[in-house]
Amino acid sequence: MPRQRTRRREKKFVPQGKAYINATFNNTLITLTDPQGNVISQSSAGAMGFRGSRKSTAFAAQRAGETAAHSAIEHGLKTVNVMVKGPGAGREAAIRAIQAAGIRVVSIRDVTSVPHNGCRPPKKRRV
Repeated sequence: MPRQRTRRREKKFVPQGKAYINATFNNTLITLTDPQGNVISQSSAGAMGFRGSRKSTAFAAQRAGETAAHSAIEHGLKTVNVMVKGPGAGREAAIRAIQAAGIRVVSIRDVTSVPHNGCRPPKKRRV
């Protein structure tokens, strides 16, 4: 019985898009999309092999940004609007990594949600 050939998904050519950076205290998630919001590439500090407290570092976010940007460049991505969410250490590092990879950053927007006195925050650490 001959093997059926599976069709490979053809690469979309997307010259401009959006970059979503979610920087939490524990990890940094980077998603690059087309203008409609369809995901082109994504990466995170955990996916880069960093575990535990090293996941929350700026260096881990930088590596994740490089990886996401390089795979998006293969799809023809040239310019992005950046949306940053969260208070994490990897915010600026991820943006710099995307720029260094060769993607032009047009604008940077902070879309961190601010509660109108919603949930009670976690208790303060006593070290």
